[in-house]
Amino acid sequence: MTIKILADSASDLSETHYNEYDIEMVSLTVHLDEKDYKDGKTISPKVVYDAMREGKAPKTSQVSPENFKNIFTEYAESKQPLIYLAFSSELSGTYQTAKMMEQEVKETYPDANIHVIDTKCASIGYGLVVLEAAKMAKEGKSVDEIIADATNRAKHMEHIFTVDDLEYLRRGGRVTKTAAFVGTLLKIKPILHVEDGKLIPLEKIRGSKKLFGRMLELMEERGGNFENQTIGISHGDDLERAQQLADMINEKFGPKNIEIEMVGSAIGAHAGPGTISLFFLNKDF
Repeated sequence: MTIKILADSASDLSETHYNEYDIEMVSLTVHLDEKDYKDGKTISPKVVYDAMREGKAPKTSQVSPENFKNIFTEYAESKQPLIYLAFSSELSGTYQTAKMMEQEVKETYPDANIHVIDTKCASIGYGLVVLEAAKMAKEGKSVDEIIADATNRAKHMEHIFTVDDLEYLRRGGRVTKTAAFVGTLLKIKPILHVEDGKLIPLEKIRGSKKLFGRMLELMEERGGNFENQTIGISHGDDLERAQQLADMINEKFGPKNIEIEMVGSAIGAHAGPGTISLFFLNKDF
């Protein structure tokens, strides 16, 4: 029986990806204008970014326990193997909720072939891990092979990103109010990365012109074997700059492929419009 891959909407994959690779998706919730929306299903990222530009502050919440319980029960009853690759546990409680529901469902169905894996990744970095797992499932690889590859791939996935306005990170408690104010005045652009699933400020660049050059330097320092890997770029409603970065990467490194996607509503609600994120496998992969 084919192994099903489950991802959540923080993977920022498109509907095309889900359909092509037969991936199941579960949505985080976005709260905007006193309404709840399903990320990737009932609200578009563009709506969230436009609301943020108007000064609104959308909020998000994790996938509900009931949602996971229903999905896991369905696969337990059908005896179809399921691997849920989860958004980083350091950025959302979704993974912990899924683990609790996995254990609960297995009390009723002890033989259920259900596995919950913390990728400690986000956005298209997480999405690239999911896509490879789905390809392996289609090729008939075993549960153990898929989990081993996904775990290793996630461990070595680099996240290098910048935000257009520090104010959005301040709202999420990532930078202080003073740092956000000073950064905006001085046109300082932060470069951040993800370390063991956590969001960590890396350095500050003064002036946006130097920004992409520094991101490429970090890519060269940390990554390798680009001609054999797919690079991920995600953007907060700024396709033009994402394409500019992709062109620079193609010219310098000639990667096998570049996937460009918009940062989805759930992550975008915290990062804000103008976010540009870069994902690649490091030299140790």
